[in-house]
Amino acid sequence: MYDDEDLAEIREAREEWEEESLSPTLDRFGERKEEFTTDTGGQTVDRLYTPEDVADTDYDEDLGFPGENPYTRGVYPTMYRGRLWTMRQYAGFGNPDETNERFHYLLDQGQTGLSMAFDLPTQMGYDSDAAMAAGEVGKSGVAIDTLADMETVFGGIPLDEVSTSMTINAPASVLLAMYIAVGDKQGVDREELRGTIQNDILKEYIARNTYIFPPEPSMRIITDIFEFCAEETPKFNTISISGYHIREAGSTAAQEVAFTLGDGIEYVETALDAGLDVDEFAPQLSFFFNAHNNIFEEVAKFRAARRMWTQIMEERFDAENPKSKQLKFHTQTAGSTLTAQQIDNNIVRVAYQALAAVLGGTQSLHTNGKDEALSIPTEDSVRTALRTQQILAHESGAADTIDPLAGSYYVESLTDEIEAEAQDLLDDVAEKGGMREAVENQWVQRQIQDTAFERQQEVESGDRVIVGVNEFEVDEESEVDIEEVTEEDERRKIRGLEDVKADRDDEAVEAALAALEDAATTDENLLPYIVDAVKAYATVGEICNTLRDVYGEYEPGAAL
Repeated sequence: MYDDEDLAEIREAREEWEEESLSPTLDRFGERKEEFTTDTGGQTVDRLYTPEDVADTDYDEDLGFPGENPYTRGVYPTMYRGRLWTMRQYAGFGNPDETNERFHYLLDQGQTGLSMAFDLPTQMGYDSDAAMAAGEVGKSGVAIDTLADMETVFGGIPLDEVSTSMTINAPASVLLAMYIAVGDKQGVDREELRGTIQNDILKEYIARNTYIFPPEPSMRIITDIFEFCAEETPKFNTISISGYHIREAGSTAAQEVAFTLGDGIEYVETALDAGLDVDEFAPQLSFFFNAHNNIFEEVAKFRAARRMWTQIMEERFDAENPKSKQLKFHTQTAGSTLTAQQIDNNIVRVAYQALAAVLGGTQSLHTNGKDEALSIPTEDSVRTALRTQQILAHESGAADTIDPLAGSYYVESLTDEIEAEAQDLLDDVAEKGGMREAVENQWVQRQIQDTAFERQQEVESGDRVIVGVNEFEVDEESEVDIEEVTEEDERRKIRGLEDVKADRDDEAVEAALAALEDAATTDENLLPYIVDAVKAYATVGEICNTLRDVYGEYEPGAAL
């Protein structure tokens, strides 16, 4: 981007500055610490960046223009000047009626998309009355047992007017089927349904552990979803390939990019092996990233991920449809950075993280409530989190121009560094036989665990300052109102499930489950059978148990 003569002049001027201005100041005052690094990645942050640091950048190949290859500067030509990112506040309470109430509240407050949190039993494919569910019903999100619960959650919410993101993985096919069934009952054309299911099972084996089936049948179900949705719900994103939980588990920014894209490669290859056409399903792939505290590192991470995915889809998979090459992503601010101490500080953390996501070009955003280190957020805290996005959109100016940090010597250099480190990790994954093999051998998990251990040591030693935790502490914490799920809430949910079972047609349920079991032993697409089962009011647990009987359950330590 600069000719040799310009670079020589800049180099000479820098040397003069170092000798005449910098050196005397360093001799007299020094600097705050010996080495500066990025927040989690450990990349060295130099004292000063100049055009020399981006001398090898080719504008057309490395940056380009928004909405064009390599999409470094964004996936749309106008970005937020045309339409703001979707504002999704993650919400889900123990009982569906409370979740419906919260959804209506958020929409009334200006939220532009819904994001649905499920409780742990639902995530694991258990009903609220299962022994394994005791004490966990509704604790981390809404408990969904049958289509009746989903109908309650979306009561009064027309599905042709909102998009919904569902954070669900192992039973994603079941919850997607329920969403489709609600749309059918509302009279909404399936082609008009918009939203995303997370549906990222590889990440579960790596970081979260809410899996049910072994990897092979899990991947089969995922490709069934790809195929079904390409035909039936073309506006619905069939997967949200998630780096978020990888980062929450302790990874660096570069590891988050590498392992997320590595999972994406695995899903594309599995779909191709199943006979699907890349340009038929790839436009419905989406991604989910974390936003941490270091603004510049996060912006560089997002820009590098977009550029890398474009190259992967072009060079590895011969994708031709531009939409197949566009890395579109949702961002959530970093739950792992929230502290139980001085929780008002979390409002500030979330605001900076949200700014990083917007400067990095996210397509949708969830901002955490200040109290999420303690419980499901209260109405007040979720309103503040939403207002954070609205102030960012309408008052900060961050949405007024596209990729505003482009051309920063530091940001461009850091983008290149993160890309190079992530590519090295992807090369390591390839040498180990791909992501499934690397996960089977626990290699991916060890990389993340080692990083997390190092960061925790830094916190405990005081080398890494966490405001309010190991520095700037207070003697007394103010009292905090938190949302609580009670035993009576759990009993009420189980009574509701019993009522549905008493009113449904048991013969229809048995027939639907038997048909699903038969289909699971063949190569037929399972989604039509799952839709039939949920419309008969079969429960999440009954459907998952039917598939458990065919596929078994994944056991940690078993070969993938």
